[in-house]
Amino acid sequence: MEDIASRRLPAGGQEAYWQPVMAWSAESSDEELMLGYRDGDAAAFDVLYARHKGGLYRYLQRQCRNAAAAEELFQDVWMNLIRARAGYTVQARFTTYLYRLAHNRLIDHYRKNSQAAISSFEDADGEVLEDLADERALPPDAAHDSRQQALRLLELLAELPEAQREAFLLQQEGGMSIEEIALATGVTRETAKSRLRYAMSKLKRGMREWR
Repeated sequence: MEDIASRRLPAGGQEAYWQPVMAWSAESSDEELMLGYRDGDAAAFDVLYARHKGGLYRYLQRQCRNAAAAEELFQDVWMNLIRARAGYTVQARFTTYLYRLAHNRLIDHYRKNSQAAISSFEDADGEVLEDLADERALPPDAAHDSRQQALRLLELLAELPEAQREAFLLQQEGGMSIEEIALATGVTRETAKSRLRYAMSKLKRGMREWR
């Protein structure tokens, strides 16, 4: 896969506004940066893009499992953000706003290409599992385990229904809470919680041999 660090800015990012206003730092919040971009500071967009391009691309690639489609969706999400910049207000964390755009674009992609994927988002989630003591507990960290474990985790992710996989990726790639996942995906808190718990339960069971 293409190195995320070398991924180019979407056309229109810097060109949409080119009136640098201030120097941004690592301490600047995403929301401050997006407000700065809304008000005409292209440098703020550059910082936002650098912060979120990796997680956003991985979310899209692992959801649609097609590099070419993921690249197209990735560009579309940023272009949608650029087009909507003038109306931006802080109503939630920027991450929630960004992944809401990504979720909506992904659903459009599914509607055109995969009815089975759409049914994953429409089906009832069933009874919420109560056997997970820690909702944010992870399967063995692939970054510190063997390649075999990492590959197994990716296999298990690919086997999850799209809605459950999305909840897991939003938590892990986007660092989002259950409430933020619900807001980004347009469902209730209980539905988001159910999807995440089912995903975590299945991943834990699949990784049990390494525990």
